[in-house]
Amino acid sequence: MNSTEATDRLLEAAEDLFYAHGVQAVGMDAVRERSGVSLKRLYQCFPAKTDLVEAYLRRRDERWRRSLREFVHARGDDPLAVFEWLENWFAEPGFRGCAFINSFGEFGEPAPGIAAAIRAHKAEVRAYLRGLISGQGVADQVFSLVEGATVLAAITGEPGEARTAREAAKVLLTGQK
Repeated sequence: MNSTEATDRLLEAAEDLFYAHGVQAVGMDAVRERSGVSLKRLYQCFPAKTDLVEAYLRRRDERWRRSLREFVHARGDDPLAVFEWLENWFAEPGFRGCAFINSFGEFGEPAPGIAAAIRAHKAEVRAYLRGLISGQGVADQVFSLVEGATVLAAITGEPGEARTAREAAKVLLTGQK
C-alpha cells in the first residue's frame, strides 16, 4: 500500500470514528484497526494524533464546503438554499453537529494546527456567504444563523431548525433590498 492510499484510508477511518464518537474518545489503535493500515505506516503518515486530527478537519472542510457550494449553485446561488442544504444534512443518520465546533469543544484551545483548521473552516464559510449575499453585515448575520441552526439541530435532533433559521434569513435578506 502506497503512502497516498494509506493516508486516504486513515483519513476515512478517522472521519468516521472522530465524528461518531469524538476525537478524544478515539485512540490511534482504533483508527489503525478501522483503516487496515499498519501502526508503522500510520505513524509515518501522521506522527502525532494532532496531525491526524488537523488533516481530518481540513479534509472534512473541503468536502463539506464543496457539497454546500454545488447544492446552492444548482439552485441559482440563492442564499436561502443554504438552509435547505442544512436541513438535508441535519436529517442524515448519524448527524452530530459541526465537526469543527465539536473538536474545538473537546480540546478547549486546541493545538495550533487544529485551531487553525477550525478557524479556517469558519472563515471560508463566512467568505462563501459574503460572496452570495451583498452587504457584509447581512452576510455575517446569515452566517450566525447557519452556525446557530447547526448547534441547535445537534442538541435538539430537529432538522427543522434549518427552516427556522431560513425564515429569519429571509427577513434579513428582504430587509436588505
